[in-house]
Amino acid sequence: MAQKYQRIGLHVSAAGGVENAPENAKEAGAECFQFFSRSPRGGAAPYISEDQATLFKQRCRDYGFESYIHTPYYINFASKKAALREAAPRIIRKELERGSLLGVKYVVTHLGSARDWTGATEDEMPREALNAVAAGLKKIFRVETDFSSQLLLEFSAGSGSVIGDTFEELAYLLDKLGRKDVHVCLDTCHLFASGYDVRSTEAWDETMKAFRKILGISQLKLVHTNDSKMDLNAHRDRHEHIGQGKIGDGGFKAMLAHKDLRGVNFILETKHDTLISKDMEKLKKWRNVK
Repeated sequence: MAQKYQRIGLHVSAAGGVENAPENAKEAGAECFQFFSRSPRGGAAPYISEDQATLFKQRCRDYGFESYIHTPYYINFASKKAALREAAPRIIRKELERGSLLGVKYVVTHLGSARDWTGATEDEMPREALNAVAAGLKKIFRVETDFSSQLLLEFSAGSGSVIGDTFEELAYLLDKLGRKDVHVCLDTCHLFASGYDVRSTEAWDETMKAFRKILGISQLKLVHTNDSKMDLNAHRDRHEHIGQGKIGDGGFKAMLAHKDLRGVNFILETKHDTLISKDMEKLKKWRNVK
């Protein structure tokens, strides 16, 4: 059955055990949630016991949650440091295994930076760097496994030669990978920072027209929903509370009403202070406007 409306959720803590993430999401008033299954900064992934996995899944069923894992920040498929480059597919494969154990729907990952590559800038991406990323992504699936969790490539802000800040780059990587179980996660702050305007209905129409033409709407599976502290095309990833940044309330009202975005869920990654509940209240309210 098709989803009747977008679910509004947020990134939550899994401190003390992954089974705590659904509880934290429920307490925050979320309708879906994202979490780290390991430290985003480094270190080994903590063991997930059968009891933990059972409790996580039971709580998600009880609360009606769909859930998503975000991979660590240090993932870099384009690094020329062999240890870092070779760790990327291994870590993501492990996160897909952990997600499948927990019944998580998607595992979302950044792709890394091409700063090691000659000629890489915020506006130019060497084809060799993209090919290195594609090769790394293929290594995730070198040994075929029946993962129930699917991989999403996150659109980036492009700061410091970060990969994946145009629809063309993501389309190139997906074409090289050639899999039906790898898709795209958009981030409103990242879109705006990379030069895709999302401040109005007309702007969203133009941006999604390009997305449909280059990637195809079937590739869009999730949206990270963040306002931006920085101006359009600033190539800097600085999240702001909804309506408090350069995108503004109008952009998010248009987002929730857009036909191409009615079948996907939204995850807030704004700061966990007193305003994040207001962020969710706004999105829920605007979602119901007909």
